[in-house]
Amino acid sequence: MEDLKKRKLNMKVQWAKFAVVLALYIAFLVWVKSWLGVVVIPFIYDIYITKKIKWQWWKEAEKPVKFVMSWVDALVFALVAVYFINLFFFQNYVIPSSSLEKSLLTGDYLFVSKVSYGPRIPETPLTMPLTQHTLPVVECKSYIEWPHWDYRRVKGLGKVELNDIVVFNYPAGDTLCSAPQYQSYDYYGMCYSIGYQLYPQRPNPDSLSANDRIKYFNTLYETGREELRRNEAEYGKIITRPTDRRENYVKRCVGLPGQTLQIKNRIVYLDGKANKEPEEVQYTYYVKLKQHIPDEMLKDLGISMEDLVSLNTAGYMPLTKRAVATLSKRKDLVESIRINTDASEHDIYPLNGNMHWTRDNYGPIWIPAKGKSINLTLDNIAVYERPIKVYEHNDLQIKEGKIYINGKEADSYTFKMDYYWMMGDNRHNSADSRYWGFVPEDHVVGKPIFIWWSSDPDRSGFGGIRWQRLFRFVDNIK
Repeated sequence: MEDLKKRKLNMKVQWAKFAVVLALYIAFLVWVKSWLGVVVIPFIYDIYITKKIKWQWWKEAEKPVKFVMSWVDALVFALVAVYFINLFFFQNYVIPSSSLEKSLLTGDYLFVSKVSYGPRIPETPLTMPLTQHTLPVVECKSYIEWPHWDYRRVKGLGKVELNDIVVFNYPAGDTLCSAPQYQSYDYYGMCYSIGYQLYPQRPNPDSLSANDRIKYFNTLYETGREELRRNEAEYGKIITRPTDRRENYVKRCVGLPGQTLQIKNRIVYLDGKANKEPEEVQYTYYVKLKQHIPDEMLKDLGISMEDLVSLNTAGYMPLTKRAVATLSKRKDLVESIRINTDASEHDIYPLNGNMHWTRDNYGPIWIPAKGKSINLTLDNIAVYERPIKVYEHNDLQIKEGKIYINGKEADSYTFKMDYYWMMGDNRHNSADSRYWGFVPEDHVVGKPIFIWWSSDPDRSGFGGIRWQRLFRFVDNIK
């Protein structure tokens, strides 16, 4: 009788556990709107109630098998848990470069929320946890491209807002050269750059008609692309990556869907109104020194070794407004300081647009919004070709001066997704939307919430820990 009571008590506990787990699991399925997951419910029932399947059969095995399988079981559980948490709730992200300095610093570790904007259902679900696209050591793909699911985002707590700092997949990372030394390069920029080199005697694009200008840039691109293909020993194979396997970038959103953005003398304007600059925005300045800047001043002004290398090699370095004001007053240290107004047109988006825009004077450009239409002409097709053709998967061709979308002549297009304009706070040292264009909504990964760790790469030991940055909320970095 006593054993029967114990069994009944145990079953009550098991039923209670099953009910709680089932309720949470169904709530999750409702959230992600995926009823395919109901096939798992019988297995949950078996784990807690019927126990027909011996899920931990190895506990009854011989000692060596039992020892090995206990570790395998723990490892598999940990990997599945990490995969699930990273996919739907949050993940860690480390700032790899100085493009957002001095707002976010190289060596900052971020807690990135997937729930803020809503997690994406994975396009490539079969992937190794804790990897983005490549397995370490063996240097092979860490994911399988089949099955490939269409883009869908679960409802989140909100949407991307103006001046949010956002983690997203690098839009131009869909195609790249596989050689390790070239994987970080902009493939499309490489194609055009090589095309320019192979055609030193080129016509002035301004002298060409719109139709001939399109043909001219197509020739440059195809020439560069063919050169990359031909030199596989140097550049490696040309490979592609699905959206969710592209490199993660972090920038500040300075333009929302439907807004018209223009940069005039480095200031961003939205619909004709100046957008507030970040408090720690940086531009590069030509600086002539009379003597070395003291280490304490370097630390106080946030001037890194990377900045000093730039100064010693190029004659300029990125500085905040406070750093410029401080150095300008130190006549004993600084002979002269002036802003860097050098600007190139050839590396600016769209690479085939001949817009004569620069990083400091750009646009105006309308940012596509879901459900909104744009009139298409041969003069603006370069701006919107990539969203229409690559991000929204349409067949776009230009024949005899006319635009065809999916085989039909088109003079307008209605967008299927929202797009954003992202820029780094280190404005003269940031590869951002000015160079590769719009960020589609399906590339948005998440929102950094706080800095959980920060270490200065220029300093070692405890002296390199940036204690004042630990657990600082990113929303407070304006």
